[in-house]
Amino acid sequence: MPTKTIGILLANTGTPDEPTPKAVRRYLAQFLSDADVIEFPRWVWLPVLHGVILRVRPRRSAGLYQRVWDERGSPLLYHTRDLAEKLQDALNAELTGADVHIAVGMRYGNPTIQSALRDLRDRGVTHLFILPLFPQYSNTTSGTIIKEVFRQLECWRWMPAVQTLSDYHDNVAYIHAVAACIRTYWTQNPRGEKLLFSFHGIPQNYVEKGDPYQTQCLRSATLIADELGLAVGQWTVTFQSRFGPQEWLQPYTNETLTKLGSDGLTSLDVVCPGFAVDCLETVDEIGREGRRVFQEAGGGAFGYIPALNASDLHVQALREIVLGTLPRDDFA
Repeated sequence: MPTKTIGILLANTGTPDEPTPKAVRRYLAQFLSDADVIEFPRWVWLPVLHGVILRVRPRRSAGLYQRVWDERGSPLLYHTRDLAEKLQDALNAELTGADVHIAVGMRYGNPTIQSALRDLRDRGVTHLFILPLFPQYSNTTSGTIIKEVFRQLECWRWMPAVQTLSDYHDNVAYIHAVAACIRTYWTQNPRGEKLLFSFHGIPQNYVEKGDPYQTQCLRSATLIADELGLAVGQWTVTFQSRFGPQEWLQPYTNETLTKLGSDGLTSLDVVCPGFAVDCLETVDEIGREGRRVFQEAGGGAFGYIPALNASDLHVQALREIVLGTLPRDDFA
């Protein structure tokens, strides 16, 4: 019989509860007030956030969320929950010496990291594994999630053994899963003339302060391209989702799409390997708006390659990543 209980927190950024201005305002207020995301002095940033941005942006953003919302709700949330359920089953089948429970927690919005940790505590976990769903580490994503976890754990009377996974950007299982996903797409759709890897951007000065994100994104893309056997010139890397006036990581995705379209590229495929599951930034920003930008500039066919989501490829990759990190002798 299992004598130990592993609790895994599967954490993501989050999503509004509803695609309405009120719910989006509540979500953005929490997200954009995080000092690990926006590193401006609070006395400068908070008046701008509450006096300008939260008066204007929620209505526009709500319209964008309405375009990706479906009968199951937010894609980011239900894909993450589906992934958690499948990964829990896969790990319980493998780890006969322990019970595995996975809880989903969002850094902003619901379900909260606090509620997810409480659920795991109520299940009597003896070992806690923190798994942010971000292959490439940034202080704006994995970093702020891990910090929030330990803020919550400070309130616990009894502390289980805790492990964190900061990134898996060059993990063989992850690289194989993304490459296999792209190959599958190419067997079902005409292959584009070029493959564009679009990662979420961060401000350039965050990298200059020591954030390893840019280096890890470039490393991931190179490894995936190598596994696909792509030659130089057949693929490129860009960064999307700029916010505010400061310089972000370049080249920018939207400017690159315009350039490729104006050059008359006949077909283009785009994949977003920094996003574990599909969300507003992939389905709408790339799949809909990116397509429009590229084709209005003169480009031809455009293919968005979906995220790994709750696919068997993703479950297998995360299973290998978790099993490769846990002290297996304790659980086998």
